[in-house]
Amino acid sequence: MLTPEQIARLVEGREDDPFATLGVHPAGKGCTATVFLPEAVRVVAHTLEGEAVGELPAVHSDGLFHGKVTVKERRPLRYQAHYADGGDYWLTDPYSFGPVLGPLDDYYFAEGSHDRLFDKMGAHCIAHEGVEGTHFAVWAPNARRVSVVGDFNRWDGRRGPMRHRQDAGVWEIFLPDVGPGSPYKFEIVGPDGVVLPLKADPFAFRTELRPSTASIVGDPPAHAWGDDRHRRYWAEADARREPISIYEVHAGSWQRDEQGNFLSWDALAHRLIPYVVGMGFTHIEFLPISEYPYDPSWGYQTLGLYAPTARFGDPEGFARFVDGAHRAGVGVILDWVPAHFPTDEHGLARFDGTALYEHADPRKGFHPDWNTAIYNFGRREVAQFLVNNALFWAERYHVDGLRVDAVASMLYLDYSRKEGEWVPNAQGGRENVEAVRFLQDMNKALYGTHPGVMTIAEESTSWPNVSHPVHAGGLGFGFKWNMGFMHDTLRYLAREPVHRAHHHDDITFGLLYAFTENFVLALSHDEVVHGKSSLLHKMAGDDWQKFATLRAYYGMMWGYPGKKLLFMGQEFAQRAEWSEASSLDWHLLDHAPHRGMQLLVSDLNRIYREHPALHRRDCEPEGFEWVLVDAAADSVFAWQRRAPGVPTVVVISHFTPVLRHGYRLRLPAAGRWREILNSDASAYGGSGMGNMGQVHADEEGWANVTIPPFATLMLELDN
Repeated sequence: MLTPEQIARLVEGREDDPFATLGVHPAGKGCTATVFLPEAVRVVAHTLEGEAVGELPAVHSDGLFHGKVTVKERRPLRYQAHYADGGDYWLTDPYSFGPVLGPLDDYYFAEGSHDRLFDKMGAHCIAHEGVEGTHFAVWAPNARRVSVVGDFNRWDGRRGPMRHRQDAGVWEIFLPDVGPGSPYKFEIVGPDGVVLPLKADPFAFRTELRPSTASIVGDPPAHAWGDDRHRRYWAEADARREPISIYEVHAGSWQRDEQGNFLSWDALAHRLIPYVVGMGFTHIEFLPISEYPYDPSWGYQTLGLYAPTARFGDPEGFARFVDGAHRAGVGVILDWVPAHFPTDEHGLARFDGTALYEHADPRKGFHPDWNTAIYNFGRREVAQFLVNNALFWAERYHVDGLRVDAVASMLYLDYSRKEGEWVPNAQGGRENVEAVRFLQDMNKALYGTHPGVMTIAEESTSWPNVSHPVHAGGLGFGFKWNMGFMHDTLRYLAREPVHRAHHHDDITFGLLYAFTENFVLALSHDEVVHGKSSLLHKMAGDDWQKFATLRAYYGMMWGYPGKKLLFMGQEFAQRAEWSEASSLDWHLLDHAPHRGMQLLVSDLNRIYREHPALHRRDCEPEGFEWVLVDAAADSVFAWQRRAPGVPTVVVISHFTPVLRHGYRLRLPAAGRWREILNSDASAYGGSGMGNMGQVHADEEGWANVTIPPFATLMLELDN
């Protein structure tokens, strides 16, 4: 029989070892069964095959039933609960099933070396001991009790307490008959005995649409992938020597439907993929699409790292999008946010009543810029959670890369902090050695298991060797955003042309460090929000000059060493600053200057892809040499791009309103040079001035070149 204390603990929700009392247990020569079913008035136990094996008397008026059953061994039963209104409810007993996780899971989890956590944690639909249901597992080492709650148990934590695996601090339970589509959360009693606000599952693979916050039991992955060719190509390629031109997209505001609502993943696939293919971009990079509660955060305050946001449909829709992009030859990169997380009460903050995922000390655990919590990278379970997430996106959704947000904020303990607001490392320095180790481990794990996947760091300081291998002392990223290029060039082009002669080094300086990292030249969303205006309106001059200068700038950028990234809308010279609340201004394409800009970007992508000298040595100094570096008075820059075995390309950029006829320039070789790009061409909205398609260089390479105002030319040696 149950003791009064056991009864009280079960009814009051204080039982931390429910498998010791609930379910079927040997008692003398037979067995007893215990079940908690509030509001039931009568309970009859049955075998799974349907045989009645006993009626259980109530031992507490709140719905605790306990009594003998005519089974000879511990086994799962089905309980038929009768209610006062005449209704019935059937429950398959979860407390007579054995654990799903094993001792090796405990060992590797506690060690921080489990690389398949997304197969074990969260909610998984499985068949366990011959019964269909869902296995739930969550890490909450300091909790007194953890229950899974949902519609299946009336969100009553007393009805779903979980088994505690003390060696790992993990709680688990197998709930029969719970299947895909079931919303759920975890009810956690903290170490002080206080019941916390219901928590969403950190490993949830699917979530409710905001403002609702429950996790949802997801369907087992069922998408039949057809992207072997795409993945095999990138697995065998050296990404540093491939043309990579990235179209950065906020999925919620690229386009919207006729009612102003978000497009579904399938609708996005129908519209966005053909557009990107037509524009010649090689990759789409999405701003974060992991589940997040607050639209104006653009996804950068994510709480559901393992769940594609419900804003655009179900997770299978995202899988279809990625597969469709791959079949069309387009890669998909995700913005990934392992630096910090918001403190919404249903999320990770003080998850088990303690600072679990974050540092307890706000000098290390609170981010002053974003009012968010900072992950405790030194805690092996937390680092393991994040590394597994990187692996998850590559495996489950075949993503081609992760652009890691806010890396600088991770690397420096004093980032955005004043004296006394941060804690030095063990050596007294400002470097976050725990974050460094995490980033290195993440990159090693991802590159070691998923050839063809790339990582890109948004790192805004001069931290050395960001994109160098870990074994050589680097952080292990494949690429790094070149923030200096963006800042210097935009500062130069914001000046009136008459003043640019005095700031020539804004353009030339970047070539002093252009090959210290594998760079991506990024004109991202960050440059066209919060009062910064669009790229078009960053250019000095009247409207004609702005368009011409922006065209010349794009031409220069596509000829400059490094991979390319352009935020959506800037390819057709969006005039307004970007807002996440509405679609891009596609109506601008009714006007010739905007259509011309779009055509230019499309041609630049084609030229970049079709002329290997422009991409095969993007990350190596052998691929670049100045042709003209000291023409400050004319605001002219010229260099050559080259690679073994392919024709050399010369890039000439000019940033004054002067038409320069017969400009004397020494090209790298004698002969005929074809004009493969003129950003001032009439088709792009320019003046149409140029070189009639070719330039001739004498035996010493000297040529007379017509350089249009505010223009970039590309010349390729015609062998």
